[in-house]
Amino acid sequence: MNGSRIAAVGHYQPATVLTNKDLAALVDTSDEWITSRVGIRTRHIAGPDEPVDELAGHAAAKALAAAGLAPADIDLVLVATSTAVDRSPNMAARVAARLGIPQAATMDLNVVCAGFTHALATADHAVRAGGASRALVIGADKMSEVADWSDRSTCVLVGDGAGAAVVEAADEPAIGPVLWGSVPEMGNAVRIEGNPPRFAQEGQSVYRWATTQLPPIARRACERAGLEPADLAGVVLHQANLRIIEPLAEKIGAVNAVVARDVTESGNTSAASIPLAFSKLVERGALTTGDPVLLFGFGGNLSYAGQVVRCP
Repeated sequence: MNGSRIAAVGHYQPATVLTNKDLAALVDTSDEWITSRVGIRTRHIAGPDEPVDELAGHAAAKALAAAGLAPADIDLVLVATSTAVDRSPNMAARVAARLGIPQAATMDLNVVCAGFTHALATADHAVRAGGASRALVIGADKMSEVADWSDRSTCVLVGDGAGAAVVEAADEPAIGPVLWGSVPEMGNAVRIEGNPPRFAQEGQSVYRWATTQLPPIARRACERAGLEPADLAGVVLHQANLRIIEPLAEKIGAVNAVVARDVTESGNTSAASIPLAFSKLVERGALTTGDPVLLFGFGGNLSYAGQVVRCP
């Protein structure tokens, strides 16, 4: 085999929906204030009895079913998350136990909002090198658990959810070379720290960095796949803020692409945002098999990672 491909995707969101009107009863905000600044109208919130690995397990089970695979067909489980409560067992091991996956390698990756695209690249590398034949790659976060619900600048952003992809060996590469990196000196611009941990960010700094520094990096990810931005059928950016997504997508130059805007109904779900939005586009039929799609994550640590994949 010369490469790997995404065989199927799946997603999951908790049933409870928190609207902007609901938030206005908690903090000094309004629907108009939130939508004009970040474009978010609703977000899904997990309950106290819905841990990260449960969200991840639901999404992974859907991806497995869509691929027509059994748990025993998986030999690598990667979970991108920054909201795991416990250090051990990790979320990947707990997902494997939930689904009955025997003997798989299980690893968590904490690259916050760029976690899924880092995990996808890791799975691609493992499959290409012969270290795995089929991998479950999951992005899952419970951002409501690290939110400061008294801070209107951040609590209006967050949501909970998970998205997953099955990655397997392929004759022809359908996951392009990753372009990844970070700006460590600006790492404090997005934080989840303290005891209990709380999410905070320097919003203006992140906005300027994302809209000015990331477009050429995203275009280079297209170049590594041998494509021009105009060749893309879809663009799925980290769903941070509609005011970041729209100018970033425009500056990339993907003039013919469907641009994911799931942030409006899901909020910022961190590592879950890209696979969640991608899976929804596939489910709706907005993308078709073989379409080239740019997945591009960015955020915490001021890390970024992107690659062009072929739609399953």
